[in-house]
Amino acid sequence: MTLTVRLISHAANAELRAGSFPDDAPLDARGLAEAARAASHWRWPREARALNSPALRARQTAEALGLDAEPEPALSDLDAGRWRGRKLMAIANDAPEQLEAWITDPAAAPPGGESHLEVLRRVSAWLDALPASGSFVAVTHAAVLRAALAHALGISPEAMLRIDIAPLSGIELKRSPRGWIVRLDDKLPSIAAQHD
Repeated sequence: MTLTVRLISHAANAELRAGSFPDDAPLDARGLAEAARAASHWRWPREARALNSPALRARQTAEALGLDAEPEPALSDLDAGRWRGRKLMAIANDAPEQLEAWITDPAAAPPGGESHLEVLRRVSAWLDALPASGSFVAVTHAAVLRAALAHALGISPEAMLRIDIAPLSGIELKRSPRGWIVRLDDKLPSIAAQHD
């Protein structure tokens, strides 16, 4: 048997749509409806162990997907520190150099927060510590999916910053003798098209 890990980014909430750094706000009605719709498109083995980030939006997405998930701290979102709850445009006006560094340098962190490189290390350690076989499905954040892809494919942290992950995106990682095999979810365009 092999190890299979399916990672799903949580549904969008009003904070995300407004361009704010998350402050653990709940999903709004639109996000809950999108997650409920996505549930009909995804299937995973009954024996899959369900996990989620401790963040409220990830827990609510997991529930809407019909998962009885347990929290896993390693799946937490990037800690935005003092930028938490602030709009990206406000930070661009107040601290353009800091924001530019955070966008382009994986080692740069928001004031009092976590860098992309730290997220990559945390997620890589979690993936490497998983058992040799089994099935996991986890609802988490774009930063975690980005880090998991970088680890699985062996791409540089700088290249990782150019990966764009939409809400309710899914990836599947399978550990094999040649390393991780990545499968991108092919069902998302039909979900996203309903709201564009």
